[in-house]
Amino acid sequence: MKLFNWYFKSNLLTRILLGLILGAVCGIVFGPKIVWVHPFGEIFIRLLKMIVLPVIVFTLTVGAASVHPSQLGRVGVKALLIYMITTAFAVSLGLLFGNIFQPGEGMKITAVATKAAATIKVSSPSLIDTLINVVPKNPYGAIAEGKILPVIFYCLLFGIGLAYVRNSEDERIRKSGETLFRFFDGSAEVIYLVVQWVLQYAPIGVFALIAEVFGKQGAEAFGPLGLTTLAVYLAFMAHMLVVYGGGLAIFRINPVAFFSKAKEAIVTAFVTRSSGGTLPVSMEVAETRMGISKGVFSFSLPLGATINMDGTAIYQGVCAIFVGFAIGAPLTFPQQLTIIATAVLASIGTAGVPGAGAIMLMMVLDSVGLKVESGTPVAMAYAMIFGIDALLDMGRTACNVTGDLAVTCIVAKTEKQMDISCWQKEKRPAGQLAGSGILRKADPGL
Repeated sequence: MKLFNWYFKSNLLTRILLGLILGAVCGIVFGPKIVWVHPFGEIFIRLLKMIVLPVIVFTLTVGAASVHPSQLGRVGVKALLIYMITTAFAVSLGLLFGNIFQPGEGMKITAVATKAAATIKVSSPSLIDTLINVVPKNPYGAIAEGKILPVIFYCLLFGIGLAYVRNSEDERIRKSGETLFRFFDGSAEVIYLVVQWVLQYAPIGVFALIAEVFGKQGAEAFGPLGLTTLAVYLAFMAHMLVVYGGGLAIFRINPVAFFSKAKEAIVTAFVTRSSGGTLPVSMEVAETRMGISKGVFSFSLPLGATINMDGTAIYQGVCAIFVGFAIGAPLTFPQQLTIIATAVLASIGTAGVPGAGAIMLMMVLDSVGLKVESGTPVAMAYAMIFGIDALLDMGRTACNVTGDLAVTCIVAKTEKQMDISCWQKEKRPAGQLAGSGILRKADPGL
């Protein structure tokens, strides 16, 4: 294995971007002759499809089962509800900006996909059918058939039930629940490892898929990718300013002061691309800069790092629109509503998974009939997005962490667990604790 140390010890994101660039260059240079790389791209698509259902089943169950029933009190319910609402707004914004910018429109992939696009439009279920079909008749049949929304719904219910069993007063039931939880938790850890292995192959897969795309389309494919990136980042900014800023203002929290206090955590998230890795910084900011009670942020922030995926939801919306336009099958209104439901439900368990954005995008596309099958226009469009995923990941992680802190502020304010002296105009010495985490007085308004 020492022969490949240069590959495995180098930065994965750098390798993926390099694969994207080399694939584009080779595709342009060699044109249609680059078709020999097709098998390498097909292997990558198969590997991704292989891990989608295990990721949903194990991580979603563990995520739901990890919330202690006693935490589903006022603070827990408020945080969960606001996180879900902001995620719904986020994916809606993503779809809005996708429809405005229409990235991918006019790409030559459309000529290849004309017949498939017609099939997709005809087979698209109505909104009522989509809502009914969320509840599976046979959950294990839904898993076997790869039906995403029914699987998510069932795993959420199963995970919540497991949370109650784990905390039963009956010792026998409690031990059984703990044993079952450990099985799912261990399985989730295994699938995390498998995902990491699959991602090691990603640079090769991205190279092959992108080379095939550019071999057929030429340099014209660069424009849609740039437009997609612009639409995603503008949607990030709109969500942070309008949804978070507006929500804070409604609860009489100064948005300008909030962003000033949160900037350290936001920058850390942008650089590290990890909500979990930014968590210590977020907690420090919540306590020392925002004066939030530890009883609130110690629950709300870790919960947000697990289930709040507003940035990822925006990414899903824009990128799904891109794929639809790129293959000549613009998403219908019912399909776009399905994307909102899928992204909100899936956000419960997949936030901590490496490569979560790309994996969730595959789930979202599958839920509206755009299956990522090797050799199809959908797979080619998906590969283009995967190639720039690292660039988009920085913005979506910063958006996620901003949301964690904004929701935590709102919950603390409504629960009167915020120290108002931290929000007064005079500056506090850097690093000074907000009354050592002890609430000094209730806050009537900031």
